[in-house]
Amino acid sequence: MSRNLLARYIWIIDTIRRYGAITREKLNELWMQSPYSDGAALPRRTFYNYRNAIEELFNINIECNSATYEYYIDSGDSHQESVTDWLLNSAAMSNVLSNVSDISDSIFLEDVPSARLYLSQVISALRERHPVRFTYRPYTRVNPTRDVVVEPYFLKIFRQRWYVTGLNVRDGVVKTYALDRMEDVKVDAETYTVDPAFDAESFVKDSFGIVFTQAEPHEVVIRTSTRQAKYLRALPLHTSQQEEIHDDYSLFHYRLRLTPDLVQELLSHGPDIKVVEPPELRVMVTTALREALDQYE
Repeated sequence: MSRNLLARYIWIIDTIRRYGAITREKLNELWMQSPYSDGAALPRRTFYNYRNAIEELFNINIECNSATYEYYIDSGDSHQESVTDWLLNSAAMSNVLSNVSDISDSIFLEDVPSARLYLSQVISALRERHPVRFTYRPYTRVNPTRDVVVEPYFLKIFRQRWYVTGLNVRDGVVKTYALDRMEDVKVDAETYTVDPAFDAESFVKDSFGIVFTQAEPHEVVIRTSTRQAKYLRALPLHTSQQEEIHDDYSLFHYRLRLTPDLVQELLSHGPDIKVVEPPELRVMVTTALREALDQYE
């Protein structure tokens, strides 16, 4: 697919989303003002072809309201919308960066090492329900674990790393593996069926990061300065985030399980964040702070 064609798809999606609902006439007017039209109208057949391609590539349905003859995007559920947004952002970024070779020495990106080798294989296995067999080298052990067989349930990206969560066939337990610690990945020929009682969204809903436990979630409350609160509003810590604004501070409320990933995230903000509730999380954070301070005494 040409970069120019991908840019046109993204322009149509962004324009319809920005307006919420838009007629063909208004869309065509805006199209003629865009850098993709060369001043020419968008033919009806071409628009329909673009609609079909957008649905196939991004799983985005552009619907038409028969009463108003306006086009709108059927957003679907919130999780599907977040995945679609990520795909759009990735496509838009790829499209933009493909034209910057002349200033590449002035652009600095974060590496995602696990996306290069095995991501496509794991996605294929997940889509077609084939087990994945691999050698795993966790950072916590010297020797690798060989011949691990996992039935993939879902993928997640966290801190520039891809992780696959699925049923470890030998142990009969759902576990999570980092793709950049996997070696010799093979996709088995047989197929599997996901346990109908397993719901991926519920499994990750109350967790921060990639440490998933079955412990009960807690009401987590943190206190921040008014300056730090602006950062959390712009980039929420978790989807459950709710803010209680006071004169010179904010309280942020979450529903979360208490995990090492959550503790590390809170510690990364230093003195800008204070844990108010629950007491168990306060102990986890203060213990980690004391252990860190011990390294310097």
